[in-house]
Amino acid sequence: MNTFSIEKDGFKLNGEPFRIIAGAIHYFRVPDEYWRDRLLKLKACGFNTVETYVAWNMHEPKEGEFDYSGMLDIERFLDIAAEMGLYAIVRPGPYICSEWDFGGLPWWLLKNDSMALRCMDKDYIAAVDRFFDDFMPRIVNHQITRGGNIILVQVENEYGSYGDDSEYIRYLADGMKKRGIEVPFFTSDGAEYQMLTGGTVPEIHKTANFGSRAAEQFARLREYQPDGPLMCTEFWNGWFDHWTEEHHSRDPQDAANALDEILALGGSVSAYMFHGGTNFGYMNGANDYDAYEPTISSYDDDAPVNENGELTEKYFKFKEVISKYAPVPEVELPEPVKKKKYGEIKFTKSAKLFENLDVLSTPVESVMPMTMEKLGQGYGFVLYKANVRGPRDEQKIRLQDVHDRGYIYKNGEFVGVQYRNDKEPMHSISIEAEGAELAVLVENMGRVNYGAKLKDAKGITQGIGFGNNFVYHWKNYPLPLNDVSKVDFKDGVEPFDGTPVLLKAEFDVDEKCDTFIKLPSFKKGIIIVNNKVISRYWEVGPQRSAYVPAPFLKDGKNEIVVMELEGYKNPVCVFDDEPDLG
Repeated sequence: MNTFSIEKDGFKLNGEPFRIIAGAIHYFRVPDEYWRDRLLKLKACGFNTVETYVAWNMHEPKEGEFDYSGMLDIERFLDIAAEMGLYAIVRPGPYICSEWDFGGLPWWLLKNDSMALRCMDKDYIAAVDRFFDDFMPRIVNHQITRGGNIILVQVENEYGSYGDDSEYIRYLADGMKKRGIEVPFFTSDGAEYQMLTGGTVPEIHKTANFGSRAAEQFARLREYQPDGPLMCTEFWNGWFDHWTEEHHSRDPQDAANALDEILALGGSVSAYMFHGGTNFGYMNGANDYDAYEPTISSYDDDAPVNENGELTEKYFKFKEVISKYAPVPEVELPEPVKKKKYGEIKFTKSAKLFENLDVLSTPVESVMPMTMEKLGQGYGFVLYKANVRGPRDEQKIRLQDVHDRGYIYKNGEFVGVQYRNDKEPMHSISIEAEGAELAVLVENMGRVNYGAKLKDAKGITQGIGFGNNFVYHWKNYPLPLNDVSKVDFKDGVEPFDGTPVLLKAEFDVDEKCDTFIKLPSFKKGIIIVNNKVISRYWEVGPQRSAYVPAPFLKDGKNEIVVMELEGYKNPVCVFDDEPDLG
């Protein structure tokens, strides 16, 4: 039987010293058709281990219903890595952060207002136990002790950035052990006193997350753990982007120097990210410190292997550094995945969102507006409609705690937008004697994934007011837009009239290749390819293209639909062979 252990003098593989040189690739961010390509590039760069989070919210999209198909087939991902001689580190959360919606926690937890997250709250623990009951047996036989390649399993994730419930950390570790996990456990936290104090327990090996100054970070870690192997579990060699920011990049040589310092100190490491992939659909997360900051759809992360799988300068710099400390195997790299310009495509059909509510949603009536989660919906949009009695003088429309972006309409005509970060109500209307229909369309732009504000319910969370009066008796329309096949598209595209519209085009593909959708004259919305939500877009940037992997296309006729919220000038999209991330 093979073994992996944590000893006072280091990691041991079958009793021999072993240095972990890992890279992060998240299986749920990469088309499964490309797993082999990305893992082969990891091995060819000199890495001996792949590290991945586990996205609970993808595996249990509805309470008690589990999914491990396609991009979620973690067992196949582990098998491919094992075939290549790569070891694996699995980080099953239940919370993962990862700039992923709700930090990987499933949205339906937010239906329970009284539930406390990431602690020994009985309702939360019951949900975690059900997930672990289903998930852990799937990876048990992939452990190195049972002929597989998993050498380490993480307990929770950066817990010291959130809480200090050591009973909870021990409960998770004990629960995994009871379900058959035999390889060593570890925790990872930022190398700060508060984080290491709150997130660790004496009996579980501690690691640190950082992007530079390894000597300083490891010295602080040593104050909590005087012996045992030093490891940087998240070596932040790049960084992610929020909407409205500049695109982040890190000088490849600077990142390589930081990696060199970790290895020169005898440390083990996992490059976060080695290949970032994509937050397909609605799955990007957000931060909320002084303001709400949603993450873009691309998770390129300025990684050594970019979003669409190409090797960057940073890749070769890292390979050079690793070769100083470990043998780099001779690996024949696969042919680069083809990219293609499919050219400019004109949208030829259109459909008004508000004219298709009957095929997209079943309304729920309530006194107060309901959150998305209370409506049984995880992602997308929700529309609220109510009749307001008149006459009323001009007053401001108050979207109380709108999460995240509310589009206001009176009698079907656009009034204005109120964003979560707006401090005061922005738009006023009057109500005539005969009354008026007030409608508010709210976009969920991604749940907070880090910090104290994780409980981030979506939609209207505190009510809608007209002046000082709350408006009661609403129709709530859930609009996940995960199936637009029944929408009544009509020939022709009219100028934008202020209300949300779906535009459709068809295009032929003679050879399936990676491509990038650009919408040069559109403002804000979502992109749907072959009835699958691919990406968000927003003119504020930095991201100005959406990655469409070849496996998402079909031979022959394909379909693109965009839902535009704020306006367009020229109804065309461009399929390019290069991304634009800002």
